[in-house]
Amino acid sequence: MTEGLHLFAANQAFRDLCGDFQDKYGISCLLQGMGAQWPEEEVKWAYWSRLVQHYCREYKKTPVMETLQALVGQKDYFIVTSNGECHFEKSGFDPKRIFEVEGTWLDLQCARACHNTLYPWEDLAGKMAAAETGGRIPTELVPHCPRCGGPMEVHLAMDSSFLPNTQGEEALKQFLQNWIGKKKVILELGIGPRNQLIKAPLMQLAALDPSITYITINKGQLYIPQEIASQAYGFDGLLEPVLQELLQA
Repeated sequence: MTEGLHLFAANQAFRDLCGDFQDKYGISCLLQGMGAQWPEEEVKWAYWSRLVQHYCREYKKTPVMETLQALVGQKDYFIVTSNGECHFEKSGFDPKRIFEVEGTWLDLQCARACHNTLYPWEDLAGKMAAAETGGRIPTELVPHCPRCGGPMEVHLAMDSSFLPNTQGEEALKQFLQNWIGKKKVILELGIGPRNQLIKAPLMQLAALDPSITYITINKGQLYIPQEIASQAYGFDGLLEPVLQELLQA
């Protein structure tokens, strides 16, 4: 569920936010900038702090999130997401009930993965964004690994140095363990049929557990395998109106 954040889009929103980086370094979308080999650390962190400031620190809860919270209510829940911009947490969902499988924009790790500690950096990102001039941040704000002294990177699954989120994975396992044999609903939001990172394991879980009802919502692209067809429902539409319908059901 992306709420309008399109990592691959070479659109006007990207141009408005990062046009100077596009002109100078040739990046064409958010994702390309995330994985870019920047010439200097001061430039890399200017780019990243601008993204975090705009998409995380300035984020305001959307109607989709408000409706989803109303739908969840007081029920037990757990969120699995491949989005790293922390919008669920920023909307008031419990961070201990969120598994960000490909990392999060708001944590740093050693770029060499010399140890597995993650370091929150939202406040530092704000300082960087405020101090940025000409697409650079001051050298004194560049983060370094507290163990090896090497460079840091945002905790995202971009290369082999990525540190898996074992804490989130264990929390998910414990949640599922607590609900063995009990009725459960998997609510899949805005995941296309080609994105199997989350879809495939959850559908496999449903196929093995008849107590699970599987609900998928996606505009224009629905995929329900035959193995779970009898326990699944698909809604072809935008998230907010469909969630409203479910809320009123």
